[in-house]
Amino acid sequence: MNQHRTTEAVRAVPPEKPAELHGSPEHDARIFDEVTNLFLSNVDHLSESQIGAVDGVLAHLVGRVDAATVVPLSDALSTLERAPLQTIRKLAFHEYSEVAAPVLKRSDSLSQADLLEIVKSCSQQHLMAVCDRKILNEALTDALMRFGDVNVSNALARNAGARFSECGYATLVGRAERDENLAEKLGLRLDMPGNLLRELLAKVADVVGARFLTAPRPVAKKIQGAAAAPAAPRPKIDYTSAQNEIVALNRSGKLNDSVVNRFAVKGEYVNVVAALALKADVKAEAIEPLLDGDRLYGLIVACKAARLSWSTTTMIVRNRPNCKPVTQRELDQCVAVFESLLLSVAQWTIRFGSDRILTKGDPSSAPAAKGKQGQSA
Repeated sequence: MNQHRTTEAVRAVPPEKPAELHGSPEHDARIFDEVTNLFLSNVDHLSESQIGAVDGVLAHLVGRVDAATVVPLSDALSTLERAPLQTIRKLAFHEYSEVAAPVLKRSDSLSQADLLEIVKSCSQQHLMAVCDRKILNEALTDALMRFGDVNVSNALARNAGARFSECGYATLVGRAERDENLAEKLGLRLDMPGNLLRELLAKVADVVGARFLTAPRPVAKKIQGAAAAPAAPRPKIDYTSAQNEIVALNRSGKLNDSVVNRFAVKGEYVNVVAALALKADVKAEAIEPLLDGDRLYGLIVACKAARLSWSTTTMIVRNRPNCKPVTQRELDQCVAVFESLLLSVAQWTIRFGSDRILTKGDPSSAPAAKGKQGQSA
């Protein structure tokens, strides 16, 4: 197989005369296979005009051969830099979503206009495939939410590369009131605006909020696309001495906000953990994981449950050991969580979360679900 054979194969079925391509299904399938195999074997050596010639043939045959035959081509072309553009477009608009899905998910050869047209005119399965693209801008997410169903909303919410307009986010928050899965996915997003996070917490049942507030969140990478380094195992810490000191301070009435603040500023996080555990009435082993970078919400809930001020909570967040500095967006989200939670809800949430942490996510030991609390902070 070489460039000469590819050219000869294309000449045998010239795209400018599509009537000559009309043969039996077996004939169409044979030509399709030959041209596909020769093109993929030689694409790096073909000129633009030769790619264009192949494009005309494949684009015509894509609609004439069995869908199962076309899926491998769609998969192969979805990541190809020098992809035949007519064929890519034919694949993307194919009536069978299994044919369209690979290029809809991965191809950079589809234009914004193509994607918007597909979103407006194709099936929900096509829309789900678009939702899996690495990057989705606001125009696309707005269109996907307008024409998509609940599955599309959930797929968008879990795609970290999807960007939402303020209207788009507000739409998702409104839908999350009736969809617990969507609410949990939204709550874990790193780009969730603080004001909408506050609104989300007000709309969902306490048990739903507790699940995403105490669950691990994604951690933004310093380098786009870089692989996350494996987390070093946390050294086992004996909290006995710290707990004895904290209990003594509490009995003497000296375990106040300023003391915990001072622990955080000095980096005495063994004491911070022991103090939070005592004041929130959970085990130190349940508080300790909340110091990890991906448990930021859980740490905020623990501070609220321990009756700490926002000033002290900020010190605890900013001085966490081995954690990168928090961004302004993260702080905005933290303020939203802190201000939205009633004390009673925060106390119940951290106990709910501590049970999940200590039992490694076994929900059978978690407290029963409950509705909105009526007590004030």
